[in-house]
Amino acid sequence: MDKQLLKAAYSPQDFRENAHQLVDILADHLTKTINGTSSKVINWEVPSEEYKFWNDFLLNGNPSDLNNEIIKRSIHLHHPNYMGHQISPVAPVTGLTSMLNAILNNGMGIYEMGMAPTAMERVVIEQLCKEIGYDKKANGFLTSGGTLANLTALLSARKKIAQNDIWEKGHSDKLAIMVSEEAHYCIDRAARIMGLGEKGIVKIPVDKNYALNTKLLEDAYNKTIYEGYEVIALVGSAPSTATGIYDDLDILGNFALKKGIWFHIDAAHGGGAIFSSKYKSLLKGMQKADSIVIDGHKMMMMPSITTALLFKEGIDSHNTFRQKADYLLQESMEEDWYNLAKRTFECTKYMMSLHWYTLLKIYGKDIFDEFVTTLYDLGQRFGKILEYDTNFELAVKPMSNILCFRFIEKDSDLPILNKINSGIRQKLLEEGEFYIVQTKIKGIIYLRATIMNPFTTEEHFLALLKRIRGMANPMIK
Repeated sequence: MDKQLLKAAYSPQDFRENAHQLVDILADHLTKTINGTSSKVINWEVPSEEYKFWNDFLLNGNPSDLNNEIIKRSIHLHHPNYMGHQISPVAPVTGLTSMLNAILNNGMGIYEMGMAPTAMERVVIEQLCKEIGYDKKANGFLTSGGTLANLTALLSARKKIAQNDIWEKGHSDKLAIMVSEEAHYCIDRAARIMGLGEKGIVKIPVDKNYALNTKLLEDAYNKTIYEGYEVIALVGSAPSTATGIYDDLDILGNFALKKGIWFHIDAAHGGGAIFSSKYKSLLKGMQKADSIVIDGHKMMMMPSITTALLFKEGIDSHNTFRQKADYLLQESMEEDWYNLAKRTFECTKYMMSLHWYTLLKIYGKDIFDEFVTTLYDLGQRFGKILEYDTNFELAVKPMSNILCFRFIEKDSDLPILNKINSGIRQKLLEEGEFYIVQTKIKGIIYLRATIMNPFTTEEHFLALLKRIRGMANPMIK
């Protein structure tokens, strides 16, 4: 065997040429999208037709067209008309750190499989803990997404609060967590994975502003205890995914402390506000949390998926997965911070610290302040526009860059308005000039915009609303 294919696949010269071509293509793409000169955010196609295209391309497509076709058929997050899901238009430099990660491919489960990124990760974690207001006992790690991080945090809560040694003996006790009814679905999912069941997820109703109603905490807790459950954790949202509203973390922290239960904050979206001098107050009380989740790929300009899980007591991050794998991990008398597989689900972990560390090194933490503050300011501005436009209704006054609103027509009942707003969202998707999503809150369908692009302006908001009116009017008649 002459290994010609392998030689071609590993050719440094071919890589150099292809990489330069791809960088040029991506730079042109960024120029068109950031400036808003490209006409569409998404070139929508139904799943069956998209599958048909790629199935045919594999057989008949020109390899030189591959990158352009991928870009053409992907959603363009850097376009100022992108106001959809909570995924960041990445800082271009993190495209380069992603390439560095892909080529080096250090697994990071144990120290020698990722010396540089492991040490860099500790630097990043210490910076985050300092911004939160934790003391030197704090610690944490980076992991693959908010869902996994929230699950890990709740496992840590169970490990510390529940009386039995669940890791060794399993459990049959009735355990419960308390959380807002508007919390992200991954909290519910994590609880079910842990075997808590439906009754082990105590969902607290929200108040008129869609924050967890703290007045109901005491009764909900007592009822849960009376029914024979041990409450192990209280979860605060910062903010909730659907509405963008922050829970009162200060009150929640005090309640958890009084009851001797774990206080966890899901700040996957809004944790980046710790760097915003203007909006950091939304996270008042965060230093009381036993654990906090912050996504780098939401409000901190990084690629998916890059998440920090931080612990007020660093030892808690070491106790969750106590397990011996002799061929990988050696017992040590000192804190073994550098063998990350001991503390995470991942035995192989990609070098996500490169993104965080590089942004801090090149731009400093002020880049996060500019990014979060700009987007939250835009959320406030869009909220004001909607508030004074009689064709629209806000679900709640925005606290962040997430807004829920709907088109209204005074003589139409709820089923008709739901149908109109759902139809608007579908037409926007198919047209592709703007990208927003929809959500349902208490039976009402709202259009949901998450302002993720710092180059979005008031003119883009006005153009979106004008387009929505144009779509809605024919539906009313």
